[in-house]
Amino acid sequence: MRLDNERESDNVEDRRGEVGRRGFGASRGLGIGTVIVVLAVSYFLGVDPALILGLFSGGGAPAPQSEPAQKPPANDEMATFVSKVLADTEDTWSVIFQQSGRHYQEPKLVLFTGATPTACGTGQSATGPFYCPLDQKVYIDLAFYQDLKARYKVSGDFAQAYVIAHEVGHHVQHLLGIMDKVQAAQSRASEAQANALSVRLELQADCLAGVWGYHADRVRNVLEAGDVEEALAAASAIGDDRLQQQASGYIVPDTFTHGTSAQRVHWFKRGIESGELRQCDTFETRLH
Repeated sequence: MRLDNERESDNVEDRRGEVGRRGFGASRGLGIGTVIVVLAVSYFLGVDPALILGLFSGGGAPAPQSEPAQKPPANDEMATFVSKVLADTEDTWSVIFQQSGRHYQEPKLVLFTGATPTACGTGQSATGPFYCPLDQKVYIDLAFYQDLKARYKVSGDFAQAYVIAHEVGHHVQHLLGIMDKVQAAQSRASEAQANALSVRLELQADCLAGVWGYHADRVRNVLEAGDVEEALAAASAIGDDRLQQQASGYIVPDTFTHGTSAQRVHWFKRGIESGELRQCDTFETRLH
């Protein structure tokens, strides 16, 4: 990616080094066995454990106490990279929202290590990056990128940018009211039906990440040869079917929450090739 001349976002909060100072906000009153099971399931299925623990404990944990936000050090190369990616998503989505008569409210990006409190409960680095709609923040432990390379053989700067863009896609869904509608429908659905809705939500976020990539390249010419292939490799590597096959040797489609590798690749391609939000309606389309 060509980001050398791009600005950094002012919405990055650095909590790295704070691990161990705070406990499991969302797991109060839960047995350790329940917590372990939830963490294990969330790791393999890619579900934010904070959200699951919040359901078990009767909702999200209380919002963490307000503290002065720390900025990443200027010489932190990876933090600078994600900050520039976030800034690019801000510029892109602000224009897209403006064109439809809406105002884009920028999310915060929180860097952490190990665990950190969120308005959705306690976030864990073991589950990878996630978005919390209750505080409108994206959370990421940058060690995830090392794990992505070592475990799934996926590397490249645009693959890393895709991860941020996918979570920002969830923020876009939240602003558009899509996430609230899905969560309301899930509360009335069976487990299998709720999982199916989650898949559609996640695939739409993949498509929205592609929409960002389309417009970022068209306006600022950020993509280089091989970048799209990097993102497609990342999308494929974290499909539910591939993760379950690697973890247990078999797959259980009813438990999918993010979609298959083929589905994730398809919807990201649909977004980056069209650049149109209307092409990302995963809820009115038959998934294959």
